[in-house]
Amino acid sequence: MLDQFFKFRKPPDAPPEAMQVGRRAVPLLLVHHPRARRYLLRLRPDGTVRVTIPRRGTAAAARDFAAQNAVWLEQQFQRLAAHPEPPAGWQIGTEILLGGELVRIEPEAEGYIRFGTERVKVADVTGDLRAVIQKHLRQRAAQELPARVVELAAEHGITVNRVSVRNQKSRWGSCSRRGTISLNWRLIQAPGFVRDYIILHELAHRRQMNHSEKFWQEVARLCPDYREAERWVKQNANLLK
Repeated sequence: MLDQFFKFRKPPDAPPEAMQVGRRAVPLLLVHHPRARRYLLRLRPDGTVRVTIPRRGTAAAARDFAAQNAVWLEQQFQRLAAHPEPPAGWQIGTEILLGGELVRIEPEAEGYIRFGTERVKVADVTGDLRAVIQKHLRQRAAQELPARVVELAAEHGITVNRVSVRNQKSRWGSCSRRGTISLNWRLIQAPGFVRDYIILHELAHRRQMNHSEKFWQEVARLCPDYREAERWVKQNANLLK
């Protein structure tokens, strides 16, 4: 009952320490999160290993969890080396993903740029174009993604109460118990089969609000080729930045 009167204060995060991954010593950041249900492991773009500790978890268990996944972390370091971070700024000549294809940002007359089939007016074609391009893509995603959710939900007889398109930094989509499907606008950059997989993945949660074996059976029924889409998602996780 005390939780009704006193806001839970999460313990301070431990400062970064170090752990061994293969032949390298890497920073290990332990982060307490009161709403986390389990330990979560992530390799950040700067090479820091981040472990989220659930409310009743411990730092010692978090270190063990990271050590048990050292092989996976080594694979992530290799992938990071093979797929370096995209440039922070987007200029004329930069290649970006659109619909799963690399398209080059090209100049047009009278202050316009073009990339793929898209044409956008900009204030300065010589500056950083990332913000204006992402704004354009978010607007397009807000139009196209909800319509695709409605279409796929109707096809499979699944009810959805609401669809939102958001700027999520750590996930491609989510589904709430109230029937709200939230999608990352960056799905507009993914191939169509990946976009549909993410939507169907979230629609499967309308029948199984978990990641149990039954849930994955439902995913396989809705999207038989989901493993190929999963591979694309893992290989292109750097888009979520």
